[in-house]
Amino acid sequence: MDPKETINDILVNLFNEILKLEEEAIITDEFKDITNNDMHIIEAIGLSGENTMSAVAKRLGITAGSLTTSVNGLVNKKYVTRHRSEEDRRVVFLRLTEKGVRAYEHHREYHRQMTEAVLDRLSEEELPVLVKALKDLAEFFRGYGSQIHEN
Repeated sequence: MDPKETINDILVNLFNEILKLEEEAIITDEFKDITNNDMHIIEAIGLSGENTMSAVAKRLGITAGSLTTSVNGLVNKKYVTRHRSEEDRRVVFLRLTEKGVRAYEHHREYHRQMTEAVLDRLSEEELPVLVKALKDLAEFFRGYGSQIHEN
């Protein structure tokens, strides 16, 4: 396979492989009542307790309405609580419960292990090359995504 075909094959398959492995790794018996998407919402809410619905929706690139539907499920399953701002009742803050924090930490640990597994295979010389390539790739996809949303 020539380099272009190899890169194409990797890009096409890697994303799906990561999502599948991530789902298998993070949706354990303790967290079997949520989806991989729910786990990413938990990650976007984070540990600060100061994230608003609109900030989390923006971070995830989804509408507030879509987030509301998912958050309703996470509230019912006791992963998330929400409360309105005292200053502006239109503003809704999201906070992880103890159960939500455990899910967040579990997800973070998966990502740490995944990163360590990649880093363990690289030499000191290879690391900056991979970092540059991944930054360039991320920049491309962000720009590509912006173009799609403009049209």
